[in-house]
Amino acid sequence: METVKIAILGFGTIGSGIAEVLEKQKLLITARTGKVFEVTKILDVRDFSLHPMSDRFVKSIDDIINDNSIKIVAEAIGGTEPAFEYVMKCIKSEKHVVTSNKELVASKGIEILRAADDAGTGFLFEASVGGTMPIISAMAGVLSANTIEHIDGILNGTTNFILTNMLQKKLSFDEALERAQQLGYAETIDPSADIDGIDAGRKIAILASLAYGGQFPVDKVSIEGIRGITYDDLALADAAGGAVKLIASADGSEFGDVRARVMPMFVYKTNRLAFVDDVFNMVSLKCNMSGAVEIFGRGAGKLPTAAVVVGDIIELATKVIDRPAFWTGHVNAVEEHDDILGRYFATVTSDDKELLESIRVKVDAVCSNERGVGFVTSNITGAEARLLEGKLKKHGPSVRLFSILQD
Repeated sequence: METVKIAILGFGTIGSGIAEVLEKQKLLITARTGKVFEVTKILDVRDFSLHPMSDRFVKSIDDIINDNSIKIVAEAIGGTEPAFEYVMKCIKSEKHVVTSNKELVASKGIEILRAADDAGTGFLFEASVGGTMPIISAMAGVLSANTIEHIDGILNGTTNFILTNMLQKKLSFDEALERAQQLGYAETIDPSADIDGIDAGRKIAILASLAYGGQFPVDKVSIEGIRGITYDDLALADAAGGAVKLIASADGSEFGDVRARVMPMFVYKTNRLAFVDDVFNMVSLKCNMSGAVEIFGRGAGKLPTAAVVVGDIIELATKVIDRPAFWTGHVNAVEEHDDILGRYFATVTSDDKELLESIRVKVDAVCSNERGVGFVTSNITGAEARLLEGKLKKHGPSVRLFSILQD
């Protein structure tokens, strides 16, 4: 029986999870593939002398590069460097690479894919977007005959967990964040990548690159996180028949212009995205041939993410290498136009009828509770929305204006 030898770069949450999944599922994986998967080297500069796998730890990437028996490398270092350097070295030494590192794929994807193509190796990154959702393989595979006209998704399990807990348990933002940190969903020291939308921004950049055939630069994603959202905002949205979710979106025009954004949005309960709670993720694709396609799955957690990485390892070890997930250049990334029409949901923490009369914007619906009032505007431009927000903020600081996600 063939043994597939694997190296892991980095032995933190994901790296250790990969080893754990391979060990716990060893008999099942062998039964399904007819191969034995064995972790033979682990790169980590920390001391693991007391770990049961202590004999497999190495300090230098060269120990892995020079080992010709290793065919697949799982990158779990995180960040861009030294992950990018190590991945390129592995590929140039004709080793397949898998990763869940969304920062690496979003910023260096085109270079890595080109190197893998030249070397005849595979580079798979299913777990870099959406945790357990098979969104990348779907877009690069069964949906590849479609033009993807629009993408909307909840791509960060941590922020979704925070918003869910705020509403259901009547928590403040800080209380819900602390709960997410205690459960290991949010970083304890610096959770900004999640709560400020940076993580979701990297993920939508990857999906935009897949959908529109060119590297979408992360710094061109318009990003707003969930800081400042209150329980009152969420309760008013619920009373209005919707939910506030951190939505990542992308779309491309017939002229090749591509937009990508991350922001808290009001989602009506006629849209299934409104019902995605806890750490779960969901992506909704509008395809010109297949119509609406929705993919749902758990978006955070050590073993769920590690299991998807192991799935990529199994695919590389058992199938002929192909490269459908490939983009050859860069897209024309553009910003939102001020004249784009849309509806907005505003929350004001006081029931002030004079305020609604003074803002001079047509209101389609109004809801209220003991804490304040929420109202839905008619279609207005982005420029008009900013003017409206300015007027509302003069009334008081406890004001939010959410763009409404169109079904």
